[in-house]
Amino acid sequence: MAELEEPYLQLIRDILDHGHKKDDRTKTGTISLFGYQMRFDLGKGFPLLTTKKVPLGLIKSELLWFLNGDTNIQYLLKHKNHIWDEWAFKKWVESDEYEGPDMTDFGLRCQKDPEFDKVYREQMKLFCDRMVNDDEFAKKYGDLGNVYGAQWRHWKTSNGETIDQIKNVIEEIKTNPDSRRLIVTAWNPEDVPTSALPPCHSLFQFYVNDGKLSCQLYQRSGDVFLGVPFNIASYSLLTHLIARECGLEVGEFVHTLGDAHIYSNHIEQVKEQLKRTPKKAPTLWLNPEKKHLEDFDVDDIKVIDYDPAPAIKAPVAV
Repeated sequence: MAELEEPYLQLIRDILDHGHKKDDRTKTGTISLFGYQMRFDLGKGFPLLTTKKVPLGLIKSELLWFLNGDTNIQYLLKHKNHIWDEWAFKKWVESDEYEGPDMTDFGLRCQKDPEFDKVYREQMKLFCDRMVNDDEFAKKYGDLGNVYGAQWRHWKTSNGETIDQIKNVIEEIKTNPDSRRLIVTAWNPEDVPTSALPPCHSLFQFYVNDGKLSCQLYQRSGDVFLGVPFNIASYSLLTHLIARECGLEVGEFVHTLGDAHIYSNHIEQVKEQLKRTPKKAPTLWLNPEKKHLEDFDVDDIKVIDYDPAPAIKAPVAV
C-alpha cells in the first residue's frame, strides 16, 4: 500500500517545516528535530521506499554482515557494497603508511572541488581494490572496531567473556515471549571512543503479541535522506528474519529517532523526493527452505513488485 511510505515522507515535511538549524561533527550543517517516531505495519507490505530507488542488495548484505558478527568491510566489498567505505578509507589515509595525495577533510573537499573529487575517487578505487585482493591490508585497515556486528554477536564483558545478544534474544522470544527484556544494544560507552562510527541505531526491542513479532528501534542519530530509508528497510528485514526463526508472523516496525536531521546539502534532494507520488509497497520474499539466521545468504532475500522512482544522489557526510 502506498500509505506505508507516508510516515517517512511526513518526517521530511516536519523537519523542513519545524526543524532547527544545527552545526554537526561533519561541518556540513543540518536541520533537525529531536524525538520522533514512525510506525510501519509490516503486514501491509515491505517498507522499501518507492519515491526513490533504495537498493535492497546493499541493505541485505549489510544486515547479514552484522548478523555474522563481522566488522571488516572486506565482506561488504566482495558483495559490491560500499556503504562503509569512507570510514575505513579515512583510517588508511590518516595512517603513516599512506603516501598518496593529501585527503584531509575529503568529504567536504569533494563537494567543493571537482578536480579533488576526481583524485579522491582514484584513491578510493585503489583502496577498495586492495581491500578485496590483499587480506593483510584488509585486516589492517578494513576493520571498523566494535561496531554493530561485534556488539550484537560478541559483546565483551568485564570478565573477558562474550555475549551473543542475537542468539540470546531469539531463545528468549521462543521460551518467554511475554518478556519485557527482549533487547539488543549496540551502545557500549567503553567502545565509543575507538569505533569508526559510534552506533547510530543504538538499541532495539522485540514485542510478541497474537503470534506476531514487532520491533522498536531507538536511533540516536538519523541522516533522514540517505541513512533512515536503509534503517527502516534493514530493521524491517531483521524483524522478518527473527520472526521466521521463531515461528511467528510479523507485526509492526516502530522507528524512534533521537536527532533526526537533514543535511544542508540534501535539502534540494528531499524537496525533489516530496514531489513524487508513492506507489504500492513491494512484498518481501524469503527462501521458504530457510529458517535459521545462519542459513540465509543474499540470494535468499528478495522483493517482489518493487517499482520505485529513480534514485536521487546526494553526498555522504563523513
